[in-house]
Amino acid sequence: MARFVITATGTDVGKSVFAAGLCGLIGADYWKPVQSGLAGNVPNAAPVAGGAAQIGSDRAEVERLSGATTHPEAFLLRQPLSPHRAAELDGVSIDLDALTPPDIDPLVIEGAGGAMVPVTRQVMFADLFARWNLPVVLVAGTGLGTISYSLTAIESLRARGVPIHGVAFVGHPNDDNMATIGQVGQVKVLGRLPILDRLDRDTLSAAMAANFSPEDFA
Repeated sequence: MARFVITATGTDVGKSVFAAGLCGLIGADYWKPVQSGLAGNVPNAAPVAGGAAQIGSDRAEVERLSGATTHPEAFLLRQPLSPHRAAELDGVSIDLDALTPPDIDPLVIEGAGGAMVPVTRQVMFADLFARWNLPVVLVAGTGLGTISYSLTAIESLRARGVPIHGVAFVGHPNDDNMATIGQVGQVKVLGRLPILDRLDRDTLSAAMAANFSPEDFA
């Protein structure tokens, strides 16, 4: 079974781009349970998604970059904030039972921000990953600070019994940072997605094929 959860060490690391690349690499469907930051694109602050991907959503970007089949989010939220706060401002109560992955294989599931982003005021995304009991790929940068960010995320996931499939890096070459995270964190280094001068379906597909092995996600 090839079902993977994609999380990151923080926001704007490159998680959605990697998720799109992985969908293309292994022919997977895509699902993001909660999308926030869609002010102006969600009529009447409607929290429950459905139908086509909303403009500006990660789902729409994954479709553009991979051509993958995507599945509607469980919740669409307007404010560019952590889901717990965005939901509060929209007057929405996030029902954890609604955050059940679709029964699709292969499937790439993308969390929001980092592993310790709150879904509600009681539940972090790492807690949700533990409920699903699916292997997690941690997306990390390669630059200054990534060792601490990555090892902290790894410890947070392991403390909850979340299976960690490995770490995928996004950024410029930094062999020592990558090796240190792999060694100290005792995790598999899956590869590094370089920064692409032009980001589209063709360039992303070529970069993923050159830097990651489909066999690592079989």
